[in-house]
Amino acid sequence: MSDFAERVTRKNSGNETDLPLTISSKDGLVDQISYFNKTVASKDMSGYYLLRNGEYAYNKSYSVGYDFGSIKRLDRYPMGALSTLYICFALKKHDTDFIKVYFDSLKWYKEIYMISAEGARNHGLLNISSDDFLKLKILAPKAKNEQALISEFVMLMDRLVNESTDKLSKFRSMKHSLLQKMFV
Repeated sequence: MSDFAERVTRKNSGNETDLPLTISSKDGLVDQISYFNKTVASKDMSGYYLLRNGEYAYNKSYSVGYDFGSIKRLDRYPMGALSTLYICFALKKHDTDFIKVYFDSLKWYKEIYMISAEGARNHGLLNISSDDFLKLKILAPKAKNEQALISEFVMLMDRLVNESTDKLSKFRSMKHSLLQKMFV
């Protein structure tokens, strides 16, 4: 990974942002206030990492379906403050959408598994150093246009799945409503 990514350790020292972020494995990098209905961040976030739009963060904590944590790109906000428990990085090369869909695929878990020893959890977090994390082997086509085609295809499939899920939900709601009216 160090071939195409570099660590982001920039601090929010001037309190450039007052937006505390967290990683949801399902929803990505999100505002803590919206996600938790409160902030769990310190009042003074000057020691937090300052993450900018398009940069990534790795949450070493597991959640349902994400045994080795999740890696998400900041897409929703221009910037935000993130706890130093996370490993943050920016791309030096590669198509950023390709890297996003790659990390959404969980194919990188094999590499994380290889560097995390059994019993390597500390209070729910994997004990993975930033240096070891940046040594992960990521297989990617060298041609950026091939990366772009792959990411476009995967993102199109995601949109189709989401649209189908929305339609299914509406049909279920309609069926429920009709059954209520038919069998009064």
